[in-house]
Amino acid sequence: MNIYKLVLKDILRRKKRVLYAALGVIIGTMTVVSILTVAAAGQARIIAQLEKYGPNLTILPAVSNLNMTLGDLSLGALSIGDNYIDEGRLPEIRTITDGEIRKALKSVEAEGNIATIAPKLYVNAAVNGTNVLVVGVIPEEERLLRTWWKVEQGGYISGMNDILAGASASELLGIKAGDEVSVGNVTFKVTGILEMTGSNDDYQLFATLSTVQQATGKEGKVSSIDIRALCNACPVEIIADALNGAIPGLRAVAVKQVAETEMGMLDRINRLMYALAGITLAIGAFGVMNTMMTSVHGRIKDIGIMRAVGSSQRQIIAMFLEEAVIVGVLGGVFGYVCGSLLAYVIGPLIFEGTAVTWVLRLLPVSLAVAIAVAMLATSYPAYRATRIRVADSFRSL
Repeated sequence: MNIYKLVLKDILRRKKRVLYAALGVIIGTMTVVSILTVAAAGQARIIAQLEKYGPNLTILPAVSNLNMTLGDLSLGALSIGDNYIDEGRLPEIRTITDGEIRKALKSVEAEGNIATIAPKLYVNAAVNGTNVLVVGVIPEEERLLRTWWKVEQGGYISGMNDILAGASASELLGIKAGDEVSVGNVTFKVTGILEMTGSNDDYQLFATLSTVQQATGKEGKVSSIDIRALCNACPVEIIADALNGAIPGLRAVAVKQVAETEMGMLDRINRLMYALAGITLAIGAFGVMNTMMTSVHGRIKDIGIMRAVGSSQRQIIAMFLEEAVIVGVLGGVFGYVCGSLLAYVIGPLIFEGTAVTWVLRLLPVSLAVAIAVAMLATSYPAYRATRIRVADSFRSL
């Protein structure tokens, strides 16, 4: 007896029952696929933000405050320590940072710089009669760090006396690309205006570090050093501990970005959605089991005849499980398609601006989940079918 042909014949004869069973599997796998698709898009977006949002380590001067008192009278806080970092520390900082990354990531080659290290000097200066924050930077390093910068007008810093203005600072000072401004005893040419970023960058002016140091009499000094380790798995906390232990007078702090907070939120949302998917799959499995039990009761006569002509229990179980596989394949394929389409709808609602794409690697996952659910839900009805005796089939006539 060809069990496969018998299963196909029965499916074609009872299309509505098979569709009901497949519908339960489709809803379950659709939920799973949509969740995994949205999660993949959200994680991709957050990883992009982690790579985009500047430094993941900041070095500051280790300035401490000592509270001064006279009897019961507080005289305020006295700052102890230098408010600047010696620029000569940069090679040592790079050696420690790159060394820790190489130790943690064995695949990193021995030569060349790994991390982006961007020192800054912050100076309040009067420009066109208005106090504004001027930031001395190394243009090449800063551009690698602030990948979201876009020059709206003019161009980027290319010369020693070029200055780049944030969008709000340019409006406040009434300057545009090509104008000249003076900081201390140095005249700068406004080389460009940045697009609005929604951050403090909008209110600042950026110029070459060495020129700002010269203009303000702070040669060899920087206010802070931003470090971006160019890998998601880089040991930021370990690097911070190594720097704090090796270089006195500095305080290295691992920066927690907004995107990392969103990753935690994504995990919580995923757990909730996975629970929902599990409940949906359980309901779908119950629907399949109920449909298959109805099928068993409706086919008592056929099963009895199979037993009478010598079919074994294994053949009867195989007949139902093959039907479950067909139901699972239908549920998996349609569940993948419907789940991907659903992800297009709910993705932007959960993560604004997230681009949801088809994740082809979820198709085999969808098929595997659907077939497993269908077979698991069919196992009990198949067992019940093996308990039907020939005499039972004749009583059902």
